[in-house]
Amino acid sequence: MTAHSSESRAPGFWPLAAVFALFVLFMYGPMAVIFVLSFQGPEGGLTFPLRGLSLHWFRQLAEGLGTVDIGAAFLRSLMLGGVVMLLTVLLSVLAGLAFRKKLSGGNALFYVTVASLIMPSIIVSLGIGLQFRLLDGGLKWLLEAVGATTTLEEYGTALGLFTSALGAHLTWTLPFGLLIMFAVFNRFNPAYEEAARDLGATPWQTFRHVMLPLIGPSVVGIGMFGFTLSWDEIARTSQAIGDVNTLPLELQGLTSTVTTPAIYALGTVTTVVSFAVIGVTVGLAMLLGRQKKGRAG
Repeated sequence: MTAHSSESRAPGFWPLAAVFALFVLFMYGPMAVIFVLSFQGPEGGLTFPLRGLSLHWFRQLAEGLGTVDIGAAFLRSLMLGGVVMLLTVLLSVLAGLAFRKKLSGGNALFYVTVASLIMPSIIVSLGIGLQFRLLDGGLKWLLEAVGATTTLEEYGTALGLFTSALGAHLTWTLPFGLLIMFAVFNRFNPAYEEAARDLGATPWQTFRHVMLPLIGPSVVGIGMFGFTLSWDEIARTSQAIGDVNTLPLELQGLTSTVTTPAIYALGTVTTVVSFAVIGVTVGLAMLLGRQKKGRAG
């Protein structure tokens, strides 16, 4: 059977398989190299050969890399990613529900939202940073005009993790969420809602008990997109973060100053977090899919 299936393959199968294998190696090879080199001994360097096996560089990472507080940057990225995830899910679902009906100016609103995907990320970041600096100037002028001297002296900047940086990340994650929800609702059968209404269900009950279980896997997927895109975002954060840094920005700065495998250990930790989020998302999506099939059965 194996020989027969091998002979029946199209002539272009093996060249395409080789190209795919090279693509996978190109995508995940560097990740595997960083993972291996991060487990070197105290005498390890940035290149092969591997010098011993230990958790030395992970312990050094936990103690800190110079003046950089990796733990604080990790928590900042984690919190920002969580908020971005929640807002992306909430706004995408609400927008998907709203766009099921014909909205005045809906097309223009859609294109304005999705336009941020085709704009260079650094330009988006610069624009948001400039906007908030102008806001700083206006607020300081207003505080000075009303004589709020104490508040003016204590005021720093409106730029921050959950203001400008949050907005910058949403310009990246929200369009993906909208596109997913539009695709989901385009395939959604309204007969389920009509049946629920005929049985006396309120709009909220219809959404909670009928629609949400059906779109649940897609909602979980949007949450994964929101978190992972925020977790490793650099360009849109760089000019809109203010006085603090997220973990990717700290990692970018450390690449020119840290010359030990500790930088690989940090890369391994961030990668593990990303894969953990993906794993949880896939698990939730599979669970919701089974529940959906069970109810349909």
